[in-house]
Amino acid sequence: MHHLHMNHVPILVTAVLQFVLGAIWYSFLFAKPWNAIITVREDGKNKAMITGMISSLIGDLLVSFAMMHVILWSGAATIAWGMIVGFICWLGLIAAPMFPQGIYEGRPFKLFAINAGYWLIALLGTGAILAVWH
Repeated sequence: MHHLHMNHVPILVTAVLQFVLGAIWYSFLFAKPWNAIITVREDGKNKAMITGMISSLIGDLLVSFAMMHVILWSGAATIAWGMIVGFICWLGLIAAPMFPQGIYEGRPFKLFAINAGYWLIALLGTGAILAVWH
């Protein structure tokens, strides 16, 4: 019943950090190559962006909530162990299904690298923070 006694503040903080990282990642660091690959249509861009941002924040909250459970179940209590848990979650739950999906869809490897790279950094940071602040 640990989920009834977990600290929800770090979940909120890490979700916001994931959201901010995503904003930086997709608008400053990799905006040009990402937009070129996904070819965003201009006619629905504003509505899609707002809906996407709301969906991202909700998804980030769910990711942080799930990661808190994994951190607690694993007993990780240091930055290093939190990052290891984050890496394992990234490898098995993000990279493993995302890579073949990109192949099936005929997407360039560069898109996988951009998207999976974001999630790698996000889950490493989330794991580190949640491990020491739970």
